[in-house]
Amino acid sequence: MKEILQNLKSEIVEKIKFIKNEADLENFRLEYFSRKGKFTEALKKIKDVADAEKPVIGKIANEVKKEIEHIFEQTKNFLTDDVTVKKEKIYDPTLPGLKKTIGTLHPTTRMIHELNEAFRSLNFEIYEGNEITTEEQAFDNLNFPPDHPARESMDTYWIKLQKIQKQKNIKILNASEKYCLRPHLTGVSVNYMKTHKPPFQFVYPGRVFRSEATDAGHERCFYQYEALIVNHDVSFSAGKILIKTILERVFGHEVKIRMRAGFFPFVEPGFEIDMECQVCHGLGCGICKHNGWLEIMPGGAPHPNVFKAGGLDPKKWQGFYINVGLDRLVMMKYGIDDIRLMHSGDLRFLRQF
Repeated sequence: MKEILQNLKSEIVEKIKFIKNEADLENFRLEYFSRKGKFTEALKKIKDVADAEKPVIGKIANEVKKEIEHIFEQTKNFLTDDVTVKKEKIYDPTLPGLKKTIGTLHPTTRMIHELNEAFRSLNFEIYEGNEITTEEQAFDNLNFPPDHPARESMDTYWIKLQKIQKQKNIKILNASEKYCLRPHLTGVSVNYMKTHKPPFQFVYPGRVFRSEATDAGHERCFYQYEALIVNHDVSFSAGKILIKTILERVFGHEVKIRMRAGFFPFVEPGFEIDMECQVCHGLGCGICKHNGWLEIMPGGAPHPNVFKAGGLDPKKWQGFYINVGLDRLVMMKYGIDDIRLMHSGDLRFLRQF
């Protein structure tokens, strides 16, 4: 029996060398390892061996079986890998080409990159901040009065902390302990003042969150793009030139703007800055509410209290601030008539860019 197993092993090792493809391998398997295969039949005869020899013969049979199975698997793996490589190397010039789809940037992301490039060329620093902020940073530092409606839950998303939920006896919180999703980017300007020595100029792109009803021109989550200049002498004409330069860079042509007196707690004096609607070119449409103009940003000189919150002397330093409604600029540039499309994730919309 020992000689039969050793002869079968030698036969299998020699014969497997001539296998060229998976069909040969399958025929080889059927010949030796199927229910009536040569090796299977040989193992069945072990029961006829004398009891004294069974342990030795059984051990030899297991060793031969493991060795043969290992050789068989190696051959199988080699043939499979070889077929895969050959398939990859096959080139049929008669087959039609496959169009490769390449992802593109979201129009808002593209706009941020364009504005960053424009401001860098004017020696502005690109700054970033957190989307979660405090009442102190979002309102107190920006001269918002305690009873300002923007502090209400109908306008701002307040975050209920776990420790507040557990301790129900706490009714009044310190401003620094009350957290919210940032309702605007302006609070970061004070953080920047605290950590940088003037004169400086920086821009700050990012998402903001407002608890409000959505329509074609308003969203709960949208993008802003803020710019702040602080120096010893900053004129309003310089701020106006800055706005016109940026809009011309974005749209590729001069854009008409107008600055109307407006009230914002963090600037004094403050302005409502409008641009001519680029969808209807001033004729009137649904985006501009049929008046030909679209409000795109507040602006003005930082309020003295804002300078003080940032640790700067308002008698020594001046500044000019703008906060661009970034999504509205994107709508103007690409002719988008509904801001909700830009945050919908609709591939029919996104594939246009």
